Amino acid sequence: MSRLLARAAIRDFLLGLALLCATLALLFYPKPAMDAARSGLQLCYNVIIPSLFPFFVLSSLVVELGLADYLGRLLEGIMRPLFHVGGACASAFALGFIGGYPVGAKTAISLYERGMCSRTEAERLLAFCNNSGPAFILGVVGAGIFASSAVGVTLYLAHALASVCVGLLFRFYKAGEDTGAHRSAPRFQAKRLSAAFTGSVKSAFLSTLNICAFVVFFTVVIQLLIRSGFLPGLAQAVGTLLAPFGMTPEWAQRLLTGMLEVSSGVSTLTEGATLSGRLTMAAFMLGWAGISVHCQVLSFIGDSGLSPGTYLVGKLLHGGLSALFIGTLLKLFPLTAPVSNYLADQVAGIAGMEFHGALTVSILSAWLIFVGFLLAAALGARKKPGKSRRSVL
Repeated sequence: MSRLLARAAIRDFLLGLALLCATLALLFYPKPAMDAARSGLQLCYNVIIPSLFPFFVLSSLVVELGLADYLGRLLEGIMRPLFHVGGACASAFALGFIGGYPVGAKTAISLYERGMCSRTEAERLLAFCNNSGPAFILGVVGAGIFASSAVGVTLYLAHALASVCVGLLFRFYKAGEDTGAHRSAPRFQAKRLSAAFTGSVKSAFLSTLNICAFVVFFTVVIQLLIRSGFLPGLAQAVGTLLAPFGMTPEWAQRLLTGMLEVSSGVSTLTEGATLSGRLTMAAFMLGWAGISVHCQVLSFIGDSGLSPGTYLVGKLLHGGLSALFIGTLLKLFPLTAPVSNYLADQVAGIAGMEFHGALTVSILSAWLIFVGFLLAAALGARKKPGKSRRSVL
């Protein structure tokens, strides 16, 4: 199969066939496609933009102003023994947990492009720093889908623990290579704070538009796959194949939906089967993140020269470990929270969050975290004073 796909003619034929099928699907189902696109745009306006844009600005400022270098002085003794990466990489690790996908991955790529970490370190970071934000897991998944804050906390603990374990595993990736080649004296990347700020806002705006494009695209794709019968048919085949493991066509369709787009996938888990079964699948979806998120990350990788292989393997491991850990946590801390129909109905309105409220909370959180980075950078600078400092004002 791989040999056939390696031939340009075969690849072009399959690509042309896929484009033809997509065109026919749009012609046969124009209204569902338009409704899906409208839903995706609403999701971007009410959720994606207010939640991600401030954190993209923050991550860019942390790198552009050299705060990651100063932070690296403070955290080198933690990041190097645990994950075999420099202390400056702590900014990608922290922002990946707080900002949600794909903030951590974008920060890791920016660190590499600025010479603050080596290629091997950046590829290790990509494997475990692109995580779901706490707001999504605790709010949308925990309170919205499972109607329980305890469920949200348990899912987030499993998600975070799995991410750390993936980082520990990938510390052995190319362990023989010297990752200290990019160590350099802390420096401000921009001559003035105003230049760094305006550049960060422009970069964050383009990155957010890029993500919104993928969200809308995959929202339409999933709707067309369902309407055309392709996704239910594939789910039937997968369910039959995995029937010995307890998989049904219904659950196979939920799994396939989540593997394409995480928010669409978890929104199908409001009912059916046992609570532990739904939580296990939700944990896998959140760890895997979905092809939509992967496309967003791959678009950032672009021509950087970084290998996407470690990223994809890391996300697959993250999903598997999250599902494993949620089962263990449920045995240690049994949950008996029933699903509230009222809150479950809110899942269909993920995009209906109040824009101004979400934007306000996101901006305040980003500024508080930025102040934290400034304080940590100040401590790092005091730990080993640099020979010279430039004014950023």
